[in-house]
Amino acid sequence: MFIEGKYTDRGKWMDGWETRRRRGPEGGYDWCIIRLGIPGAIRVVTVDTTHFRGNHPAACSLDAAQLSGELRVSARALRTLDLAFVELLPRWSLAGHTENELAVASDAAYTHVRLKIYPDGGVARLRLWGEARPDWQKIAAARRTVDLVAVEHGGVPLATSDQFFSEPLNLIMPGPSRDMGDGWETRRRRGPGHDWVVLRLGRRGVIERVDLDTTHFKGNFPESASLEGCDVPGRGAPPDGAPWRELVARTTLRANARHRLAVPPGKREPVTHVRLNIFPDGGVARLRVWGKVAT
Repeated sequence: MFIEGKYTDRGKWMDGWETRRRRGPEGGYDWCIIRLGIPGAIRVVTVDTTHFRGNHPAACSLDAAQLSGELRVSARALRTLDLAFVELLPRWSLAGHTENELAVASDAAYTHVRLKIYPDGGVARLRLWGEARPDWQKIAAARRTVDLVAVEHGGVPLATSDQFFSEPLNLIMPGPSRDMGDGWETRRRRGPGHDWVVLRLGRRGVIERVDLDTTHFKGNFPESASLEGCDVPGRGAPPDGAPWRELVARTTLRANARHRLAVPPGKREPVTHVRLNIFPDGGVARLRVWGKVAT
C-alpha cells in the first residue's frame, strides 16, 4: 500500500520495514529476526521491495535457525544466539519496487530466520515459501486425533480440476474462513462431470472423520460431495490408475453450513492422499480430515 502525501514525524509513511540511513563504517547492515508461524523447510524466498524505489537495500542475505523447544524464546535471548544461525542465502543484490525471488537449496527444517539488509533501506514484505515440518514423533506418541491435511501439519494440494475463483490451498488453512474469497471456488460447470482436488496428507494416517465447511457459500455451494483416499508412496500426485477407494459416500450439502461426516469403521485404512469431489461445482470454505498417524 502506498499513500501519497502521508508523512509521520520520522519521514514518509511506508507499508513495510524501513531503517534509518546508516552513517557508520562500510560493511555494516541492519537485521531483523522472525519466528516462523510453522516450523518447516524453506524452498523459495521473496523479498518484496514494492514502493521502495530510491530507498531499497542494495542487497540482502538470509540466515536460519532450528531452535527446538525454544519457539517462544525472548527477543533479548535471540540477540545472543549467533551460533545457532546458519546461512541459508548468501548476499544477493536487490532491485527496487520489485518482488525479488530466489530458490533455496536446503531440505532442513527451521523455526527462525534472520534477514540482513545491506547497508540499510526498506522492505515491504518477506515471503518464505516451503513445507511445514511438525514434530510427528511427538504427535504420534500422543495418539490424539489430528487434522492430517492441515497446512500446519504439512498438508499440500497437488492437483485440481479448476480454481477459477480461488485456490484449494485455502481449504486447509488454519481457522475459519474470513469470507467467500477465503475458500476454494470453481467456475460454473456447463457440461457433464464434476470438480475435484487431490491433497497429500502431512503424514500417512487413518481417517476417522471429515469436516466439510460451506460457510459464506450460499448460492454457490456444491449440491453434494464425496471423499476418496489412496495409499501410494512419493510426494507427488498419485499416478493415473492409483487405487482410490471411497471414504465418505456422496452426501448432500447445505449452504453456509459445517458438515461433520464420519468415515465408516470398515473404511478406516491408512491413506497418504485424499481426493475431494464436489458435484457439479461450487465453493467450499474448509476441509478438515481428522484421524491418527498410521504406525
